[in-house]
Amino acid sequence: MNDKPIQIIELSSRKDLMDDAVNYFWNCWGKENNFPFYRDCIVNSVHDPNDVPNFYLALEGNKIIGTYALLINDLISRQDLKPWLACLYTEPGYRGKGLAGMLLEHGLQQTRAMGYQKLYLYTDLVGFYEKKGWNHICNGFTATGDEYRIYCRET
Repeated sequence: MNDKPIQIIELSSRKDLMDDAVNYFWNCWGKENNFPFYRDCIVNSVHDPNDVPNFYLALEGNKIIGTYALLINDLISRQDLKPWLACLYTEPGYRGKGLAGMLLEHGLQQTRAMGYQKLYLYTDLVGFYEKKGWNHICNGFTATGDEYRIYCRET
């Protein structure tokens, strides 16, 4: 990581970054035809920073170097579980340097401050989240029928 301090912010506190954030999330996670989905989700999430949904940016100065979101549901079959950590991403040059762990911890702190006792995520990764203290609790399915591992962590 560089000399500038890393700051993790909730997007409603920096609406001047909205267009950059929407493009960044979409470039990391989107597909050719779903830019309106990302824009609609993110733009409409900036109303209540004290509850989900919320989108977060890791900034070094004004440069976005990582992201995550806290969502009501991350489009997986387990609608009974909430909230969900989604869109965890770190720039390649920052991987292996603790940024993902910082974002995960920040997400847990934000979730706890909102009054939730657990945070969930789904992934096809095996091993990464276990190293960060997350527990695989079951599998779930997306609308396309793909099966993923669901993890949980106490806040």
